[in-house]
Amino acid sequence: MVIIEKEEIAQVPVLHVVKKEKRKERLPFILFIHGFTSAKEHNLHFGYLLAEEGYRVILPDALYHGERDRSLSERELQLRFWHIVQQTITEVKLIKEEMGQRQLIDPDRVGLAGTSMGGIVTFGALAVYPWIKAAVSLMGNPMYEAFFDALIETGKKMGVTIPLSDEQLEREKARLMKYDLSKQPEKLADRPLLIWHGKCDQVVPYSYTYEFYKQIKPLYQGKEENLKFISDDTAGHKVTREAFLETVKWFTKHV
Repeated sequence: MVIIEKEEIAQVPVLHVVKKEKRKERLPFILFIHGFTSAKEHNLHFGYLLAEEGYRVILPDALYHGERDRSLSERELQLRFWHIVQQTITEVKLIKEEMGQRQLIDPDRVGLAGTSMGGIVTFGALAVYPWIKAAVSLMGNPMYEAFFDALIETGKKMGVTIPLSDEQLEREKARLMKYDLSKQPEKLADRPLLIWHGKCDQVVPYSYTYEFYKQIKPLYQGKEENLKFISDDTAGHKVTREAFLETVKWFTKHV
C-alpha cells in the first residue's frame, strides 16, 4: 500500500510518497520537480509509480507555487522565473540533506526529475550536485544562457516592459552561468541521463535539448546505456504516458 503524506521538509511544503511498510526504512530517493504555474499534486502519478517500485519520493512546491502561492499574476511569475529556478535548485539540496539527517534515504541512490521548469531545474542541479546519481528531464532546457536571451527577445517582440536595464539583465544572466550545463557538460561525468521532448513543443523549444544531446553524446562513449534521448514527433508541451513510464524504467535501472 502506497501512502501520501503532506509535510514540510527544509521549510518547503511537499508530498511524501512511499510504501507504508517501508516508511521508516532507508530507501533510494527520488525528487520530482513540477513545471511553471503547476504544483506538486499534479505529478502524483510519478510519485505513486516510483513508490510502487520501492523508492521514497518527494514532490515539493516551488517558490510562489502550490501552497506557496502569493497570488501573483502569470506576468509577475514570469519576471521571477529564473529566481524560482535558482531557489528550487537550492531547495533540492536542502531537502536531500534533511532526508539524510532523518536516516530515510540512501545518499548514494538519489535521483532527480522534473517537467518543463522542473526539467530546467534538473539540468541546473546536475551542473552543481555530483551526488545526483541519475536524472530525467521532461521538456526541460539545459542551455540557460541561450534560453535567457530567447525569453528576453520574445518578451521585447511582444511589447512586454522588462523592468531591468540591459546591465541588470547581464548581471542576472551571469548568476545563471554556473547552472548552464551546455557550458560545462563534463559535469555530467557519465551519470545516467534520460531526456524526453516533444517536437511540437511551443513553450520550451525541442531544439535546445536535441542540440545538447548531440553535444554530450560523444562524452558517453563506452557508457552509451547511460544516455537516452526520446523524441516524440507529435507531442507538444505535455508529458505523455510513455514518457512517465520511461521515467520510472530509467530510475529502476539506474537508481
